[in-house]
Formats: sequence, structure tokens, C-alpha cells
Amino acid sequence: MAVRAGILGATGAVGQRLIQLLEPHPEFEITALTASDASAGKTYKQAAKWRVDSPIPDDVAEMTVSATDPDAVPDDVDLLFSSLPSSVGEAVEPTFCEAGYVVSSNSSNSRMADDVPLVIPEVNAEHIDLLEVQRDERGWDGALVKNPNCSTITFVPTLAALAEFGLESVHVATLQAVSGAGYDGVTSMEIIDNAVPHIGSEEEKLETESRKLLGTFDGASLSHDDVEVAASCNRIPTIDGHLENVWIETESELTVEDAKAAMRDYPSLSLRSSPDQLIHVFDEPDRPQPRMDRTLGDGMAIAAGGLRESTFGLQYNCLAHNTIRGAAGASVLNGELLLENGYL
Repeated sequence: MAVRAGILGATGAVGQRLIQLLEPHPEFEITALTASDASAGKTYKQAAKWRVDSPIPDDVAEMTVSATDPDAVPDDVDLLFSSLPSSVGEAVEPTFCEAGYVVSSNSSNSRMADDVPLVIPEVNAEHIDLLEVQRDERGWDGALVKNPNCSTITFVPTLAALAEFGLESVHVATLQAVSGAGYDGVTSMEIIDNAVPHIGSEEEKLETESRKLLGTFDGASLSHDDVEVAASCNRIPTIDGHLENVWIETESELTVEDAKAAMRDYPSLSLRSSPDQLIHVFDEPDRPQPRMDRTLGDGMAIAAGGLRESTFGLQYNCLAHNTIRGAAGASVLNGELLLENGYL
């Protein structure tokens, strides 16, 4: 029997991608959609300005959109996927958890809270058990798990693959697609023939979330990794796919061939949405590229390439599809992890 799933913020960019990924999913059944009060009471096809590269599923198109309120969501929904704006999520998500709902959230609020697991399943699946601490401390029957920022998801799996060499410092410069800002986030006059060398609060997210993801959970508390991370974030006029340039220094000697082998051998998981090969490593110096490589592993794989030794240690590039691996797909993957670990 499929898990009954709802989507909070279903009409937005990530909400639409969640519908695209969940509608054919054998483990989840979409049974509830929420949006703003202006959309509540409308059918989904009336409420949503659909922009995903496939038609609205027929059964979803005719569903009635509810208000984003626990009282408006059926009690028998087992799991909620949240793509709410962080300002809304901060106020609303805890009320759903208090009401007994389990929430897998892409919203940025509460990612760094001590009792909220921030999870990339292939990297730190064991952190999901921080939910036991969360429920004890907050008295919730429900639960809240987060996936990280779309740019954090892009480079952290490569760091995890190289952690055996002792990560000391990481510098990362991002070249981020416009879809990461949402449909109304960047105007054409801002971004066409241009690059914007600032994305509000993005650098801090990469620097802090990465250390939490690479940290250690002892069953009672989570210790962040002590690697030093510095980030610079840029918006460029690609539609999808965040490309990142990474420089790392390690305690042990790390050659290009060692790094390639570690990334290629880094294990994936048996969860349905996790790709067979988590990190694809290119030998070509001009790969990965967003248009060519963002859909590897159905958009859930990480691509790496351009590996070379430099004055600052090892240098390489990495890429991920920011609205699939970096957002909706990450939330779905965390939903699968919740199911596998008995939280649903």
C-alpha cells in the first residue's frame, strides 16, 4: 500500500517538480496539495502556472488545493513534502509536526537547528535518528527532516568521498542556474548577458550546512565537522544545473587518480531515487557542463571533472541538477529514507 503524501506549497517551482517526481512513484500517492489562501478552493490546474517540462498529471490537475493549515489537511496523510518559502515554513512547519505529521522539507528554515536532521542519504543517513531526540525535546508526534541548500548538495557528496584523506579546508565558487531563484527570482533584464556575483545568504548556507552534513551523530547529539569552508556564489544565465569550482586541502597526500577513484567508488544507496552511480567522474577537462550533464542519473547524480593538482591542493568542478537533486528529488529521497527507517 502506497504512503499517502501531501505537498505544502504545491504551486511553486519546487512544488511542481515534486508532483512530477511523486506522481509515478510506486511508494507514494499524492493525496493532498496546499498553497496560499488565494489558491485554496481552486483545482490545481486553475491555481498553478505549470512550467515543468511534462504535462500536469490528470489526477493532480483536478485535485482541490487546500490552505496550508493542519486543519485543512486530511488526518490520514502519512508524509508531507514541504516546498514553502522559508518565512512561511518557519511559522507553519512546526504546527504540522505538532499535529502529528511527518514533514520532509526543502525549505531553508531550521536546517541548522540542533535537533533537526539535515540529510543527504548517501552521505549521512544515520543522522535521521536525530528525530528521536527531536521528538523527545519538542514533544511532537510528527517529525521534521530537512534537505540542504541546492548548492550545498552539489559539492558535499564529493567532499564525503574524499573525507578519508582528512579534509582541512575547502574553497568553493558556485555558478548557479536561474531556476534556483524560483520563477520570479531573477528578471531577464538582470541576468541576460550578465552574471550576478552575489546571492543573498547563500555563502553562509554552503559554509555551515556542509559542516553539519559531514558531522558525527553519537545517538544523543550532533557534532559538526571542523573542516574550514569558504564560499563565493554567483548567478549565471543557465536554466538548470549548478556548476561549482572546488579547491580542497587535505591532511594526507591526495593525487588526482586517488581522488577520481574515491569519487567513482563512493557508494550509492538502494533507495529508489538514489542513482546507481552517485558521482560520475569525467576525465575530460571541460566537463561537467550544465546543459550536457545535469540529467545524469535522472537528475539525481553528481558529476565531477577537471581534476588537477594546484597550488592550493586539489582542484575540480562538480555539477548537480538544482531543482531535482538539489531540491524536490532530495526531499523525495529523504521521504524514502524515512519510510525505510520506520518513521512513517
